[in-house]
Amino acid sequence: MWYDPSYRLPFTTMQARVGFDPRRADLVLWFLEEEGILGKDQQRRPERIAYSDLARVHDAAWLEALSLPETLARVFALESWDIQVDPLLSAIRMACGGTLAAAREVLQTKGVALNLFGGFHHAYPGKGAGMCAVNDIAVAVAVLRSEGFKGRIGVLDLDAHPPDGTAACTEKLGEIWIGSISGVDWGELPGVDETVCPRADDAAYLERLNALLLRMPPCALVFVIAGGDVLAGDPLGGLALSFDGAWERDRRVAEKLKALPSVWLPGGGYREDAWRLLAGTAWILRRHSPPKIPVTVDPMALRYARLSEELPKDKLGSWELSDDDLAATLGLRPAKPDRLLGFYTAAGVEVALHHFGILHTLESLGYHDFRVELLAADPGERMQLSGRFSEAPQREILVESSLEIQTLEDQRVLFVHWLTLRHPKGAFKRPPLPGQEVPGLGMAREAGELLGRMAARLGLVGVGLRPAWLHVAYTARYRYQFVDPEVQGRFEALIRDLSPLFPGASGFDLAAASRAVAEGKVWIERNGDRSIWRWDPALMLDRELGDRGKVEEEKGRVRFGVASVGH
Repeated sequence: MWYDPSYRLPFTTMQARVGFDPRRADLVLWFLEEEGILGKDQQRRPERIAYSDLARVHDAAWLEALSLPETLARVFALESWDIQVDPLLSAIRMACGGTLAAAREVLQTKGVALNLFGGFHHAYPGKGAGMCAVNDIAVAVAVLRSEGFKGRIGVLDLDAHPPDGTAACTEKLGEIWIGSISGVDWGELPGVDETVCPRADDAAYLERLNALLLRMPPCALVFVIAGGDVLAGDPLGGLALSFDGAWERDRRVAEKLKALPSVWLPGGGYREDAWRLLAGTAWILRRHSPPKIPVTVDPMALRYARLSEELPKDKLGSWELSDDDLAATLGLRPAKPDRLLGFYTAAGVEVALHHFGILHTLESLGYHDFRVELLAADPGERMQLSGRFSEAPQREILVESSLEIQTLEDQRVLFVHWLTLRHPKGAFKRPPLPGQEVPGLGMAREAGELLGRMAARLGLVGVGLRPAWLHVAYTARYRYQFVDPEVQGRFEALIRDLSPLFPGASGFDLAAASRAVAEGKVWIERNGDRSIWRWDPALMLDRELGDRGKVEEEKGRVRFGVASVGH
């Protein structure tokens, strides 16, 4: 399996805008490692593809244009401010290098490889589209041909969209067969054995897959795009497979290719749980058995728990005398707290942020020269992380929180008075979320896991918060539930009823829904009475509720709607 940390794409808005989780490769790797499915000896690190190799397929003018954030923004359907050119191009080039290196290795070993980022089948020689800036398969084929490989190459494209770019890029690269099953019809593609079956379920899809595999000619090397956008409910895919159906797809293809060198690539996948499908693909290729991946498993939680165990206590609570500390001691400036929550020093917080990869992600967004400060606050204790953006001299606040140890529900918990994740160099192209001053960092899940690890480190039972807005509670729902089962029931009913009213790229336009709630446009109906719904910042804890019955009862009693959607 080929992977690089740069595969965690440096975007803050991608998941909200198009549904793609930029952490997908990380989540798959973490799950496979924690479950013992893939050992270190099966992992490979790619090298960046050379521009001279990209130029075997792509026009010089296009490669030059990729240095412009505006160009990459169009390819990835994002705003220019959310594009950091160098980290993004490094990730793309790493992925291309991984696809090429995987192909070289399987040709030597007659084996199978999986690259956790790749399958960029919409990139043409002179343009990119559909989140594909360059075509990694075509580049790998071109390099292999230059090295003397003459055998027929197969491309089995099982992403939900047609391989338009791959067909255009491989016209002159020798004997190549391209087979595809898609959920959308983009017209005839010369040189492609294309099957279009919109909204096909498991049975219909697998029937067409069997026919395609029977038509597939003998090949010396096969690239497989095992797309995650074939799942039912994918906002862009147009197909309706279950996880079991998609994994059966992979099993049948793996069986067909068991005697052939093959390189597997993830392609698209725009559901928030699309990582599970790719993890199952790896499971099948490694263990040759049906995957067992619980719906509730959270690779990030597993990863952070292990990283927390690896982090020595003395690294977090060690005390170092800084210039500020010395000045405070001499009475030259007000004293600052030397410990957060009586344990974490500023240096210890910075060590933890580095250890968990938070600073690396911030660096990929263009920030550097980080500084952690502990500040007096009321209520709670305040922690602030700042950094500089690019060459700018001024420091920017990136993360700020007010925390306190409290006794809630007869248990000691880490209470979050407030937490902000700020991308000050971002720009609003749409109305901001309620309470939002600058765009966010897209790292709310990471923040939630870190808070959970802090609570565990301090011997607390968990983390508590009172979300001031709908979008905060919605993001926190991965770990937290409202303590009052009736409040939890109303919250789940609210999401149930607003989701179809506020459709978005990832299935739910959370920003629009949260604004509607904040502006008093959402009503609640209970026992025939309808009134404007006012958000209740009730207590949430990171624990399972003991009485799901009351939650379901309240969900059944209430319904929500909007007087005016007001996008």
